[in-house]
Amino acid sequence: MDLVKDIPARLYPVGRLDYGSEGLLLMTNDGALAQKLTKAGSHVPKTYLVKVSGKPDSARSPPSAPASPSNSTTAAASKTSPASIKLIENATNPWYEVVLIEGRNRQIRRMFAVVGFHVEKIKRTKIGPLELDVEPGKYRALTVREVAQLKAL
Repeated sequence: MDLVKDIPARLYPVGRLDYGSEGLLLMTNDGALAQKLTKAGSHVPKTYLVKVSGKPDSARSPPSAPASPSNSTTAAASKTSPASIKLIENATNPWYEVVLIEGRNRQIRRMFAVVGFHVEKIKRTKIGPLELDVEPGKYRALTVREVAQLKAL
């Protein structure tokens, strides 16, 4: 909120990022749009880049798309909508692209933990048709077209 303190309108965050995450955060003064985008049934896709510790081998590889923590056998698992997971950078500590249509608290971290991987970094890069295109700590206003696209979801 400190970043947008110079904007006279009252702004509300649409969704959230946990303390250890970064990336695209949508702020609005349109309560109806905020509610539409955040309610569970909206199914607005959110795309993340995720870096994990260690390189998976075939025995303990992250789930392939579609994946869901509902498939896990842990007592803490809860049913969620499927997520798509795609390897983006095959490195010692690989990067994955994860697309969620339902985001629960720390869902990505929990999904990777179920298959034995610690998440080092999470960066949200898209919300629906919006792509992150500003540097960290910066913001910009949405265009009329972008607002129309969000309302059409």
